[in-house]
Amino acid sequence: MGFIKDFKAFAMKGNVIDMAVGVIIGGAFGKIVTSLVNDIIMPLIGTAMGGIDFKTAKYLLKDKVVEIKDGVEVITPEIYLNYGNFIQNIVDFLIIALSIFVTIRIITKLGEKRKKEEEAAAAAPAPAAPSNEEKLLTEIRDLLKEKK
Repeated sequence: MGFIKDFKAFAMKGNVIDMAVGVIIGGAFGKIVTSLVNDIIMPLIGTAMGGIDFKTAKYLLKDKVVEIKDGVEVITPEIYLNYGNFIQNIVDFLIIALSIFVTIRIITKLGEKRKKEEEAAAAAPAPAAPSNEEKLLTEIRDLLKEKK
């Protein structure tokens, strides 16, 4: 039972749950970016480049070979270099990397701003203690209020 208790304690830590939420959101964000690239950006780039369809863009490395050996037809399929898919994945990566960079930069700037505000508040001098005269005047005021 010690293993299960240890695992439960580990899984319920805040960092693990935060990480799990981050992975789920990251997966959904990745799907959105992939759709953006495949369905919007690459068709626009392909149209601008003369009608290239990056989904099917490939370079033939080796033709299909059909041989007859011992009366049996043996087919060796063609071999392609699918560079269109590779280009789409590069664009996916660049968009995700840029998004992460911008998010981290914003979070860092906010953290720096908060740290400066905290330092400024900590550096502000504490109000001076009242002088003996002020204490005496405060006591006199309070006594006069009590008499009324």
